[in-house]
Amino acid sequence: MKLALLQMTSGIDPAANAGTIVDAIERAAGDGVAMVFTPEMSGLLDRDRARGHTQIATEADDRVLAAVREAAARHGIWVHLGSLALRRDDGRLANRGFVIDDHGAIRARYDKLHLFDVDLPTGESWRESAAFAGGETAVVAETPAGPLGLSICYDLRFPALYQALSAAGARVLAVPAAFTRPTGAAHWHILLRARAIESAAYVVAAAQTGIHEDGRATYGHSLVIDPWGEVLLDMGEAAGLGMVEIDPAAIEAVRARIPVIAHRRAIPEVTLA
Repeated sequence: MKLALLQMTSGIDPAANAGTIVDAIERAAGDGVAMVFTPEMSGLLDRDRARGHTQIATEADDRVLAAVREAAARHGIWVHLGSLALRRDDGRLANRGFVIDDHGAIRARYDKLHLFDVDLPTGESWRESAAFAGGETAVVAETPAGPLGLSICYDLRFPALYQALSAAGARVLAVPAAFTRPTGAAHWHILLRARAIESAAYVVAAAQTGIHEDGRATYGHSLVIDPWGEVLLDMGEAAGLGMVEIDPAAIEAVRARIPVIAHRRAIPEVTLA
């Protein structure tokens, strides 16, 4: 099973970002890829909220989503569109990922559950909840890569989500991201390998990278990790398209060796001694 990851330096122009994704879909399809994965905020990355809001549309009107759906259908390939900023009916924004099939149909949607509200030692301060509403549902979607558990970026720090996804049948975990450089250098590889090991599942993490038009810097290092925790692909810091083969049989082999999912127990009430 051949997968492709698009590592992006998304900017403030959705049309330009859509062009990058569509080009990657075409290239991946030509190389026999079954499914393409893109990062968080593939369509727009702009921390100037006043400017960014002028580019954010509803799902029905989003130009990036429409372009990706058309490209998936034209080239006969599945796409996990890591996430887009979209306007909800209530006026708030959603950080929403999509699974799109090879006919361009939306098979699944996922709104990011955990919002990134932090103050970093570098002086960076982020308040995702100031504009975005958190999701309320965990999602597993059937795909050519197998049952795919959906998550986005900061979700990575909450292992209960991935336990729920693997318990529901996920064999591959998608973690599209726009990690900051300080948090990426400290925690990105460690957390992704941990999620793969504790779920005995593949992890596919397409990431943003580099210096963006809005001035932010992201960590890159899009990764694919196997169920034993081995890194199969690390794309470093350069934007571009990476490809990797995964073996679905490896999941059963690891789960037979260390049956962590079968051995899970409900955690009893904690006693304070």
